[in-house]
Amino acid sequence: MQRKLEPGSPSPLGASWDGRGVNFALFSENADSVELCLFDAAGNKETDRIRLPEYTNQVWHGYIVGVQPGQLYGYRVHGPYDPSRGHRFNPNKLLLDPYARAVDGQLVLTDTLFGYKRGSSRGDVSFDRRDSAPQMPKCRVVEPAFTWGEERFPNRPWSQTVVYELHLRGFTKLHPDVPEELRGTFAGLGSPPVIDYLVKLGITAVELLPVQTIVDEPHLVATGRGNYWGYNSVNYFSADHRLHSKRAAREFKTMVASLHAAGIEVILDVVYNHTGEGNEFGPTVSFRGIDNAAYYILAADKRQYMDFTGCGNSFNLSHPRVLQMVMDSLRYWVQEMHVDGFRFDLTTTLAREGHSFDPYSGFLDAVLQDPVLSRVKLIAEPWDVGIDGYQLGNFPPVWAEWNDKYRDNVRRFWRGDHHTVGDLASRLSGSSQIFQHKGRRPWASLNFITAHDGFTLNDMVSYNHKHNEANGEDNRDGTDSNYSWNCGHEGPTQDAGINALRARQKRNFLATLLLSQGTPMLVAGDEFGRTQHGNNNAYCQDNEIGWVHWDNHSDDDRALLRFAQQLIRLRRDHPVFRRARFLTGTAIGDSDVKDVTWLASEGHEMTDADWSSPHLRCLGMEVYRDGKALSPDGIDEHFLLILNAHDGTVPFRLPEPRLSGRWVRVLDTANPDSAGDTGSFGGGETLRAADRSTVLLHDV
Repeated sequence: MQRKLEPGSPSPLGASWDGRGVNFALFSENADSVELCLFDAAGNKETDRIRLPEYTNQVWHGYIVGVQPGQLYGYRVHGPYDPSRGHRFNPNKLLLDPYARAVDGQLVLTDTLFGYKRGSSRGDVSFDRRDSAPQMPKCRVVEPAFTWGEERFPNRPWSQTVVYELHLRGFTKLHPDVPEELRGTFAGLGSPPVIDYLVKLGITAVELLPVQTIVDEPHLVATGRGNYWGYNSVNYFSADHRLHSKRAAREFKTMVASLHAAGIEVILDVVYNHTGEGNEFGPTVSFRGIDNAAYYILAADKRQYMDFTGCGNSFNLSHPRVLQMVMDSLRYWVQEMHVDGFRFDLTTTLAREGHSFDPYSGFLDAVLQDPVLSRVKLIAEPWDVGIDGYQLGNFPPVWAEWNDKYRDNVRRFWRGDHHTVGDLASRLSGSSQIFQHKGRRPWASLNFITAHDGFTLNDMVSYNHKHNEANGEDNRDGTDSNYSWNCGHEGPTQDAGINALRARQKRNFLATLLLSQGTPMLVAGDEFGRTQHGNNNAYCQDNEIGWVHWDNHSDDDRALLRFAQQLIRLRRDHPVFRRARFLTGTAIGDSDVKDVTWLASEGHEMTDADWSSPHLRCLGMEVYRDGKALSPDGIDEHFLLILNAHDGTVPFRLPEPRLSGRWVRVLDTANPDSAGDTGSFGGGETLRAADRSTVLLHDV
């Protein structure tokens, strides 16, 4: 039928329904023209092809009367196909709208999705004339209406935050108490049994691995596998089809509302550093076909891409329209979808100006001044694979940063490496050498022992080497720097002594993490000993290797869960473990009491000789909080944390209690069930810290 076409507006970008029709607006600086393609309800037949009539401020736009929510569409963009100049326009390729709020169907790689002829002797400078529309998913016009009711953002202070990283699909795919049709979806995560578990565990925020629309990499498709983790986005406003039914936005919002009602925040892991279109030999599904030279950082040879990410390309946030798209996307997820923050993958790439990291880059400046984004939680992965890519500690105020030094130093200490005590003390106290500048606080150190990338906690104490054979890459993928220790046997064993040591080591790691200054992050399943059977790079394992198992837990698994819950309660109930300011090691006021004192096992303060001893693997951390100096109703707190990574018992001479005259043992990883009922100790007495154990004493 004949559609009534009007000029429309260049703003807002995307497809905007107003009750009368839809305004379509697409940025392309270098295109010659843009065609809007409308499809039938099944997405199989192209019903209309309409040339957008206006070009304003580098935006192609038009308004079509009568178009309703649910309409499927895509774009064909005309322009030069000249890779030597950075242009890869090909109107034979149907393209996703970068601002699409919904994408119907899975993006499955076929030869027709590539702008060049694969297998041609001319490579990527050849030109493919086949129509990709039959194989491409379609964008869908959406109606944003949703009633949030009494939903409120939890607005947890950073100092009270405990992050729980999980894969939304893998977390509930095997959950026996979630209805089968909801498993692996937004609705599954927002279901009552899952939320009840999270509340009882005590975490305050879930950090979801990427949920935005992705495409699987060609090398995975060629071997019948897919990208499970999702770090390969091709659209930043829509959710991937694997995580929802056709009502994605409603399911996501309902999940967020349910988590918020339980006091749990939602943080999205987002990937704006590169896209799933890859290098010059990748597919043409969106940005490359809309304006390759604008969206990507090109090399001197404009056929190629600057690759700071190891994924084939780097997004060009120095371009104002690309930066606008990223900022609009972030605000959409906060304002429309009510998320509470973001973890940015390879954030150094986002902060590059030219080819160099700049702490005053356009992206970082834009976020810092934004009235919406500057108020949510912002977490940087402070590195990429480019020159000077490692930038831990160099991000501006308001940012937290993944602290990989914490991960490595704590692992090496509990493995029994030499020269680790000094680094351990720094990590326990919030890594002030890295973060204490420009008014930053201890919470800026996002502490973690494990993450999605690497061994699980169980595997870290069970394997010396990675076992990634299931990935089909001959065990070449994944890091070799695991700093793990199998406790005497590679993989599962029936040896009771080894299993007991592994259980103790897991408790040591959890105790260290949750009693350190900074913001702790747990990985889903670590609290009950989840395994990936030695796979430290399960990015393509959308199966029982990558999923969380909820049944057949051993007694040790259930005991570890109880221990994790106890630790999270301790952290919640005692502000001394989550201070708002860095520890100084100096006397408080006119007293001789320090906020932190580092003790050797003989009872004296650590000396330079102690700190430099290569073999020292036992340390005492005495922390004191003058509550009344911080609040009229504040409570003084005094704890002693003893960490012994030696393979033998260490007698530890205790300092004087200052509040009650007695030390009470709160926890002991060598005998977790006995803590709290083993009597008390006076100052000057000796406590025998068992081999490879953590002891926490409370002056009460």
